[in-house]
Amino acid sequence: MKKVIISIGIYCSIVFCANAQTTKPQLKLAETKKEKTGLRSLKIDEVNLVSSYYTQTGNNSAITGGIGTEKLWDAANSLDLKLSFTDKKLRTHAVVLDGSMDYYSSASSDMIDSRSLSSASMTDLHFYPSIAWSRKDETKHSNFGLSAAYSTEWDYESYGGNISYSKSSKDNNTELSLKAGAFFDKWMAILPNELRPIGYPSGGDDDQNGIAFKNRNSYNVSIGVSRVVSKRLQMMLTVEPAFQEGLLSTPFHRVYFTDNTLKVEKLPGQRAKLPMSVRANYFMGDRVIFRTFYRYYMDSWGMTAHTVSAETSVKINSFLSITPHYRFNSQTAVKYFAAYQKHTLSEQYYTSDYDISGFNSAFWGAGLRIAPPGGILGNRWWNSLEIRYGHYNRTNGMVSHIVSLSTKIK
Repeated sequence: MKKVIISIGIYCSIVFCANAQTTKPQLKLAETKKEKTGLRSLKIDEVNLVSSYYTQTGNNSAITGGIGTEKLWDAANSLDLKLSFTDKKLRTHAVVLDGSMDYYSSASSDMIDSRSLSSASMTDLHFYPSIAWSRKDETKHSNFGLSAAYSTEWDYESYGGNISYSKSSKDNNTELSLKAGAFFDKWMAILPNELRPIGYPSGGDDDQNGIAFKNRNSYNVSIGVSRVVSKRLQMMLTVEPAFQEGLLSTPFHRVYFTDNTLKVEKLPGQRAKLPMSVRANYFMGDRVIFRTFYRYYMDSWGMTAHTVSAETSVKINSFLSITPHYRFNSQTAVKYFAAYQKHTLSEQYYTSDYDISGFNSAFWGAGLRIAPPGGILGNRWWNSLEIRYGHYNRTNGMVSHIVSLSTKIK
């Protein structure tokens, strides 16, 4: 929680500095329109800052074979900067720069080496910046975009990107959107200490010489159709097939068999996924928006899942709104899952990771958003401030909580 408080302090400092500047002559980015060419210079549209704190508890850690603590906390901070300009053909270009960072501690990760005496937990830093560009052409009712992302933490490195295109009808009531992406990961094959060959590195900062690295590639496609059905109702249908190949198991997940034999988790080297979803937003008036979502999921490992969610945004007055939300998920286990000491040696693939087991889960909570017409504290740059809380629980006993704070400077 200390890290969230620090983030709040940073946000306040940024906002108060911006407020102080409003008492002086404005120093805005150049935004002068050149009459002959229609060109507009680059400008800042908005800055978004988000901070969150997440905790979880449970007793089904995959690192220790499906039993043991799942205690974890994560402090995340994200900053994104949205820029735009208009070119000579009056097309609007948008650029989004995002920098995100998580600092987390996982008690189960500390058990990769059961000889460790660090007791409490293991901590690490996860850094994942991204950049996105899009070009909107109003005359052709189209939008084209590219994005690139990078991610790194203690045991893996990932990079990839997406390409997207959307086309609207002449009346802008119907839109077809297409997106394709690819991500390439490299895992450090860290093994539990009992299963390391003699001389095999632990993976620690000072003990990585000669350790194996494994690849995992992910490819995804998204096809969506949205429609303004009426003045109050909007709907969207989406199909998002995906395919993964490479090391899809986690090298430091233990599996205990019926005869107490111990091995490392083993899963197929390929996985195909097919999620299909529908969204519907209904405007019940000037003060209430009702958002619903349903998704059906299936994959080549035998998992199927149903997810239903609903969120209502209720405007209390001109600057205050609340957003209660609820999500329910029900999934079946992949065919390679079994609990602690339930696998047999005759099986080709095996895992005791409860994330891919069968369970029902619920996520509920609410948000409070403040967005005065004249800006927060009279500062027109400080557009909005929102705090949200969410509670998550599974039928297998895992429970988590998340608190997030977001603000927009525009």
